[in-house]
Amino acid sequence: MKLPREAKTEIKPPTGTVKWGRALGREHLDTLLVREVKRAGADVWQPWKAIGLRRSGAGYECTIAAEQSHDLAASIVIAAHGSWQNGALPTQPVVTHRGSDLLGFKAHFTGSDLPLDLMPLLAFPGGYGGMVNIDGGRTSLSCCIRRDTLEQRRHALNKPRAAEAVLHHIQSSCAGVRKALACATLDQTWLAAGPIRPGIRVRHADGLFCIGNCAGEAHPIVAEGISMAMQSAALLCRLLIARRDDAVAGRTAEIGSRYTAEWDNLFAPRIRASSLFAMLAMSPAATGLGLPLMKGFPGLLSVGAQLSGKTNLAYAGT
Repeated sequence: MKLPREAKTEIKPPTGTVKWGRALGREHLDTLLVREVKRAGADVWQPWKAIGLRRSGAGYECTIAAEQSHDLAASIVIAAHGSWQNGALPTQPVVTHRGSDLLGFKAHFTGSDLPLDLMPLLAFPGGYGGMVNIDGGRTSLSCCIRRDTLEQRRHALNKPRAAEAVLHHIQSSCAGVRKALACATLDQTWLAAGPIRPGIRVRHADGLFCIGNCAGEAHPIVAEGISMAMQSAALLCRLLIARRDDAVAGRTAEIGSRYTAEWDNLFAPRIRASSLFAMLAMSPAATGLGLPLMKGFPGLLSVGAQLSGKTNLAYAGT
């Protein structure tokens, strides 16, 4: 189950004096992206699924399947399938269960009392999360929680459903969530994903490029998933387009080396910073030290975003 995340765009409120963030649901963003790639001339195979990838001469053959299977040939391959789902592709990991695994949960609520201008960070034992008002008068609650913490909470509550245990744990730890959702109603069902394992992975190998979480993943606490996915795609495409007049298949090692170096410069600081922020949020002792500091000096959040590279643009260069 893929955990959708909201993408942030910048708009101006009616007064025109302050910039505000706005959340765009993935059901809207993904539809827009598919429409644009079709307009750009790409062939969209949907709802086909890639089930195999193998070397063939100077390129690759990819087997896709729906009600039947079909082979596609390409000189290079870009993997953008995320990081947590098992599969037969060489870029998909073998997932084993660990107590330290982070499991992602998400739900939408209607009728919440979350202020429109507030997007709080939630810190609770064994996890962290956030809330934001989105389209349709809904409020989104997203969180990550350690597998062992979730199991302990389910056992203490006589093994309810995982999502129920997660919500109970958050509300028992965060008074603001209890207040915001006191009169709210769950909209549809909970979504879940995992295990989420942040870190840096192989970005290129032998004509096979990786973007998004497939290449490297920051802790969701910094809300960089969609941003890093789109920026890494823009970075790779810029490098490939710059060689469009050359034999790209024969230059993959050069392109891959430059892509890896630029990727590291743009995204590695964000991943390291996200690990620090996640540790502060999940540890009760660290939270007690870190949150008063953030409360007293809100500007540190902006400074931290700049130092981590969060404000860098992958497509700002040639």
